[in-house]
Amino acid sequence: MSSFKTLDDLGDVTGKVALVRVDLNLPMNGGSVTDTTRVEASAPTILELSEKGAKVLLLAHFGRPGGKRNSTMSVSMTLEAVEEVLGSEVMFIPEIQGPVVEQSIGILRNGDVGLLENTRFWPGEEANDADFAAGIAANADFYVNDAFSAAHRAHASTEGLARILPSYAGRAMEKELNALESALEKPEQPVAAVVGGAKVSSKLAVLENLVGKVQHLIIGGGMANTFLAARGVDVGKSLCEHDLTETANAIMEAADAAGCTVHLPYDVVVSQEFAANPPSLRTCNVHEVAESEMILDVGPQAVEALADVLKTCRTVVWNGPMGAFETEPFDAATVALAKTAAALSAEGSLVSVAGGGDTVAALNHAGAARDFSYISTAGGAFLEWMEGKELPGVAALTV
Repeated sequence: MSSFKTLDDLGDVTGKVALVRVDLNLPMNGGSVTDTTRVEASAPTILELSEKGAKVLLLAHFGRPGGKRNSTMSVSMTLEAVEEVLGSEVMFIPEIQGPVVEQSIGILRNGDVGLLENTRFWPGEEANDADFAAGIAANADFYVNDAFSAAHRAHASTEGLARILPSYAGRAMEKELNALESALEKPEQPVAAVVGGAKVSSKLAVLENLVGKVQHLIIGGGMANTFLAARGVDVGKSLCEHDLTETANAIMEAADAAGCTVHLPYDVVVSQEFAANPPSLRTCNVHEVAESEMILDVGPQAVEALADVLKTCRTVVWNGPMGAFETEPFDAATVALAKTAAALSAEGSLVSVAGGGDTVAALNHAGAARDFSYISTAGGAFLEWMEGKELPGVAALTV
């Protein structure tokens, strides 16, 4: 990750117009926002620019309107939530460029905040059209990207604008990039990666990238079953991608060649049905899974051994749960290992970086999230970063 400019590199911004890309793709229920985490993440950037006297124009997408106006996908739906988090009035501007925006800027006082309409109402956004980006940029003095979650998209509002205007990383983006750098690019070694979730197929590129970068690869969730099956273990009726046997073996061989230890569970929690606290629940060795049973969590002995692995590490990158954590008691391994990582982070012996939707939910469920060094709320962007891909929105900010 090359160096990038931050808000610290800005001079006097009094009366200047700042275009700030934020993530307002918020969860809604009955027309109301149910979670303002993403707004809270960008609030420090917005408030800092506002306090310095800039006129702050927020840019965001909302849903997938496909390049057309759609009243149910107007970002004005998020206006109330944004005002609540910022503690001040925000002007909604129903356009993204042109005279309406220009007039609105004339009405805004220094330090005021305006919210531009959904960037995806225009086909030029997703096409990253240069003229469209130039039209947005025409009304502004500089650009700030504070939406890491959208940085894997080469869109006009995430990449195009950074090519036209003086560009800076916002505080949330800066924090994210520094955390990611400390996790995989310049980490304190040894490094462990915890990768869970249902399918190997969705995380193939992640696993292939990680084996060359970490010393310990801990595999959990349904993915572990595919690796166990590749090793000749009969996994009964567990979720398993039997067609990926060769792929799983190739990943293990690559890990071996790179000096990376792959950790698979040797005891597991099984049941004949997937339900909360089923009567058929038992813990057994992986070689004792019956034909009628499915593996739904990593067993307690394996979790204890994995906790010992984390104690030898200085850095952990975490993506995905260890078992079917939404249903008790199949959350036990995720909770136990997350608590270990959190405790080691709290005492300063481990840098822990986690990301992805399920992961955040699992760590919150475990009560471990607050002690992790950094938790990314980005889904796709975090995964692409774990895959070792260059993120266009980040690349455009580098100097």
